[in-house]
Amino acid sequence: GKAERRYAGITHIDVADFGPAECAGVNELCERYGVGLSSLGYYPNPLVGDAAERDVYASHLRAVIDASALLDVGLVTTFVGRDHKKSLAENMKLFEQVWPPLVAYAEEKGVRIAIENCPMLFSGDEWPGGKNLAVSPAVWRRMFEVIPSASFGLNFDPSHLIWLGIDYVRAIREFGDRLLHVHVKDERVSQDRLYEHGILGLGWHDPKLPGLGDCDWGAFFAALTDVGYRGPVVIEVEDRAYEYGLEGRQRALRQSLRYIEPFIR
Repeated sequence: GKAERRYAGITHIDVADFGPAECAGVNELCERYGVGLSSLGYYPNPLVGDAAERDVYASHLRAVIDASALLDVGLVTTFVGRDHKKSLAENMKLFEQVWPPLVAYAEEKGVRIAIENCPMLFSGDEWPGGKNLAVSPAVWRRMFEVIPSASFGLNFDPSHLIWLGIDYVRAIREFGDRLLHVHVKDERVSQDRLYEHGILGLGWHDPKLPGLGDCDWGAFFAALTDVGYRGPVVIEVEDRAYEYGLEGRQRALRQSLRYIEPFIR
């Protein structure tokens, strides 16, 4: 279906009918332009309340896993999902039904699954619980108890933890062996808007390029190196100040790379 939410992205690789010929085409394109694939990303809500809709997402996620294996990428990034109208306990029960078979399928294909920690709580139709369960250390611990597989881990993004008030450096140190993919994105909390609306309101924080928000990137990368992380570090641009066409998006990527380069070169 059509991507409705902001920054939902587009379909870069059609995995619905993906075979050796399509794989060769993707590899040729990447080689031609010097692009590497850190993962294949697919971000639906696999725990949505409607069972038929859940089945659609699970089926397509398996197709993404198949394509990741065929491309020799070996990693899929996604959301756990959440029924935003149900409690945490109810969602955990649903997680225990939906996710173990998906991870087992990925293991069979030699593919790992990395869950992003974005709450998906930005608009009225995501209120009050958000549409992604995997947002906090307590939830992550429970997820990894249910699915102890090393093929199941985190796509770690510090920006979401900033506005949730969670210590992202401590989280890296605790879950270092579960970090499979890392996003580089900053977050800026507006104290004026927080005063007006409180933490139960919406819109009091903004995604920014690294260095333009509240993240301590020195401490962030120090923690990553301390836990021995050697996986992908991927710039994620969601800064509205750089949305003025292709030129703005390209500038955002160049500026972000220049900022983080001292930590990764």
